[in-house]
Amino acid sequence: MWYYVYSIQTQDQQHYYVGITNDLKRRIAEHNSGHSVHTNKYKDWELVSFTGFRNKKRAEEFEQYLKTQSGRAFTKKHL
Repeated sequence: MWYYVYSIQTQDQQHYYVGITNDLKRRIAEHNSGHSVHTNKYKDWELVSFTGFRNKKRAEEFEQYLKTQSGRAFTKKHL
């Protein structure tokens, strides 16, 4: 099974979110339909980037890293 660490942003680029899932299409649809507690205030999310992992623990570690200040800087520069 693959695990995806993904980043999305609103179309106006005012809001940004990083998450993890094993079904990327389903998860993006959930964000856009308002089924996610953290993103339901904003709509029209678009996928910015995703990275696939076979190892769930590594995916979780990468997600946590991207949510740090250093990870956000990395994302802005490289993703």
